[in-house]
Amino acid sequence: MTDQPAIERQRLDVDIVCVGFGPAPAGFRATLSKPSVNARCLAWLAVFLLFFIAGPAGRADEKKAGPVTAVLGALPVEIEMLESKLQDKQTEKHLNVTFYTGTLNGRKVVLAVGGVGKVNAAMTATLLLDHFQPAEILFTGVAGGLNPDLAPGDIVLGEKTAQHDRGELTSAGFSPQPTGEGIPLFMTPPERLLALAETASSEAGFDKIKTTRGERLPRVVRGVIVTGDIFVASSAKTAELRNMFKADAVEMEGAAVAQVCWRQNVPCLVIRCVSDKADTMAREDFGHFLNAAAANSAKLTLSMLKLLANSK
Repeated sequence: MTDQPAIERQRLDVDIVCVGFGPAPAGFRATLSKPSVNARCLAWLAVFLLFFIAGPAGRADEKKAGPVTAVLGALPVEIEMLESKLQDKQTEKHLNVTFYTGTLNGRKVVLAVGGVGKVNAAMTATLLLDHFQPAEILFTGVAGGLNPDLAPGDIVLGEKTAQHDRGELTSAGFSPQPTGEGIPLFMTPPERLLALAETASSEAGFDKIKTTRGERLPRVVRGVIVTGDIFVASSAKTAELRNMFKADAVEMEGAAVAQVCWRQNVPCLVIRCVSDKADTMAREDFGHFLNAAAANSAKLTLSMLKLLANSK
């Protein structure tokens, strides 16, 4: 005859208890046979782990919710105005590069000083894209003017950017080349960013530039910006770059950032305010106009951020 009390003792109303986790919530209470307790413990453990794994990911998604505009500069002076106006400012550091996040003119932003030169600029742009997934990158800063119609204080919007020191050097001379198969020599931003910058220029409130002929307001033009790992202070090199690329301005970072963004299909616009004429007086003029040029480039960027915040 079957021992009915013994069978009953094998089927108990139990609370699932897993070591270290305590009792399960009410929805997990069930009448279980002893062999099924371990299975239910595993199920409860899976729910517990899923909660704690998904929790941080959810918080990260919340942190990055909404479009973010990244703003890069090569020198601290090129972003210090933007950083000073940053609301809800927070700081992150990745591979010894400091990033500032917050809000500017209603737009979520991340700011960084990338350092001088193409390698520094490309590294910082890559970190930005990887950690912050911006909707677009704006590069703000100063440049040497190559177009004789431009003077210190004028702003060039990079309708095209190219690396002027990447190519082939033979006995016949230097020939510029793209940086890889399928990569164009000239990088071009989307028309919407160029148009947005032109609209923003009318509301930027630029500082007047002091010259020997008095004060003048900056001009804002579309143009060709060329990039290389040299500071150009040579009338002969200025003429060469003007002739070879029809370039309007020369600097040391923009095209490298544009190429990184091109590879990742992220819009990028290079904004450069002329600080010198890239001639024999370049060093002297650079020191004289640096602060004013950096400030006006930043003001245009601020005005663009306001329009981006109000756009759909």
